[in-house]
Amino acid sequence: MTARHALYDTEVETLDGQTKDLRDLEGKVALIVNTASQCGFTPQYAGLQQLHERFGGRGLVVMGFPCNQFGRQEPGDAAAIAGFCETRFDVSFPMHAKVEVNGAGAHPLYRHLRAQKPGLLGSTRIKWNFTKFLVNARGEVVQRYAPTTTPEAIAKDIEALLPT
Repeated sequence: MTARHALYDTEVETLDGQTKDLRDLEGKVALIVNTASQCGFTPQYAGLQQLHERFGGRGLVVMGFPCNQFGRQEPGDAAAIAGFCETRFDVSFPMHAKVEVNGAGAHPLYRHLRAQKPGLLGSTRIKWNFTKFLVNARGEVVQRYAPTTTPEAIAKDIEALLPT
């Protein structure tokens, strides 16, 4: 029997203000992304939605976490973020409350992700919006992707982790 992964005990807040733990991720593959609506990488929402549609039925959960720490590119409140995601990109994957990903106020989820999968040269700091973390069905962070990595480029890695 394998030990329960600490990731599953982390609590997050949904965009509509509900608190939930990540136990629902057990046995699923997750792609966790810090997002922003006024970023040069914002069009990646479309690719994230495509991944959600393509692999959601096989066990992928795409999770968006708006962040305003980089160039103040996510200034809106929850309602503005939800409206933007729905009207511009028809996002139906789970979006969460705005979080900090770096510094003393970093959300525990992001402290965990950064510690499990440091970036280039061992840096744990997230450099910009649309940094992506791929988590396997056992709750292990298996890959960290730069903001420049498109969702389409991650599809093969996701598929390799999903049941056939």
